Amino acid sequence: MAAELYPASTNTNLPNNGTTVTATNKKNIVQVTQNTTAATTTTSQQNINNNNVETSNWQSSHPTLRERNALMFNNELMADVHFIVGPPGESQKVPAHKYVLAVGSSVFCAMFYGDLAEGESEIHIPDVEPAAFLILLKYMYSDEIDLEADTVLATLYAAKKYIVPALAKACVNFLETSLEAKNACVLLSQSRLFEEPELTQRCWEVIDAQAELALKSEGFCEIDLQTLEIILTRETLNTKEVVVFEAILNWAVAECKRQGLGVTTRNKRNVLGKALYLVRIPTMTLEEFADGAAQSDILTLEETHDIFLWYTAANKPKLDFPQTQRLGLSPQRCHRFQSSAYRSNQWRYRGRCDSIQFAVDKRVFIAGLGLYGSSGGKAEYSAKIELKRQGATLAQNLTNFVSDGSSSTFSVWFEHPVQVEQDTFYTVSVVLDGNELSYFGQEGMTEVQCGKVTFQFQCSSDSTNGTGVQGGQIPELVFYA
Repeated sequence: MAAELYPASTNTNLPNNGTTVTATNKKNIVQVTQNTTAATTTTSQQNINNNNVETSNWQSSHPTLRERNALMFNNELMADVHFIVGPPGESQKVPAHKYVLAVGSSVFCAMFYGDLAEGESEIHIPDVEPAAFLILLKYMYSDEIDLEADTVLATLYAAKKYIVPALAKACVNFLETSLEAKNACVLLSQSRLFEEPELTQRCWEVIDAQAELALKSEGFCEIDLQTLEIILTRETLNTKEVVVFEAILNWAVAECKRQGLGVTTRNKRNVLGKALYLVRIPTMTLEEFADGAAQSDILTLEETHDIFLWYTAANKPKLDFPQTQRLGLSPQRCHRFQSSAYRSNQWRYRGRCDSIQFAVDKRVFIAGLGLYGSSGGKAEYSAKIELKRQGATLAQNLTNFVSDGSSSTFSVWFEHPVQVEQDTFYTVSVVLDGNELSYFGQEGMTEVQCGKVTFQFQCSSDSTNGTGVQGGQIPELVFYA
């Protein structure tokens, strides 16, 4: 939670009691709660409002060094430097104490005590957001880190600028835990800017596995041109090329608006530049091209003509677009049974639910399930599959598959891969309708190692057809990692 800056001239005595206070930021009203003791809470109230404290014996009511230090955060008392933070017209004046800042940051140490030490009493910092600077100072005074989604990137910038690695790491951890398809492309752009390779890798994992969701997100339209080009060259994007093409059109519209240009075909081509020629248009099906790219007006008549010839003519023209299919991702399979079996009186369905719970030790993306089919010859099934977390449905799909009568598993897929976090139990379920008699698994395992991912299984209360850890349906989880 980020505290708001208030004018430095405000002057109110230190409150004597109370354990919470509300503070306003740009978007939300948040509650600052007591983290340690009542004294710390009182200190937080005082500092958020940027007030002076009573000078008579305030030290005795704050017995620890941490409490006394925290009391000085954003406080005019004994302040020997002021920062004018933020761009002109939106800046805020922040009081500070050189010694505290120098102890916490080598940049501030050089600024105040180095050979080129600042002699001015006011220092202008136009490139840092006031709220982010306040979070930086609060950490340096009290070791407390309060992060919010709308200020974390600005805080990461401030932490990097003033070389405060612990705060920077906390920002990166916060971003990793909030990472999902809708913000993955924006965070990829920022992670490259801040040179955070681990965050960059995490972004790629999400973008690759959930490429369609990531490319269709509003965040994709906010990225810079260089990041766009890097994404378009990615071999492991797990989506159809028609989705990639539609995404760059959306990005081009947004970029024209950012540059104050009319949304015309010419301007869209200009802002895309060479990025247009990173889309692998020839890998679309002829129908996808004819219904989409050929009618988009972004291609010239000559390009459209040549691509149609490339699809249909024996003597294919030379194209400026890549012609090789993206590799995508290869799904992995976690098989939880050591054997399968068939007995004439089971496995039967009758519309009942087969379900199992699982957890993983690292983030993965569940793409679908492997199921057993008919033990009585070729048969078609309808399958309603579902993935839940703590009772909340994350994904579901109603689909069909054809069993050939063997004990092989048959894959059914969710519409999009679903991000699954580590060390949390999820529930997968299936309701099958088709041939009553089926193969079933036996000798089930409670723990299965699949590459670098460990799966744990436990029985689900949703299961009403006998499936559990030791035997039953849902022999496989299909996933990306």
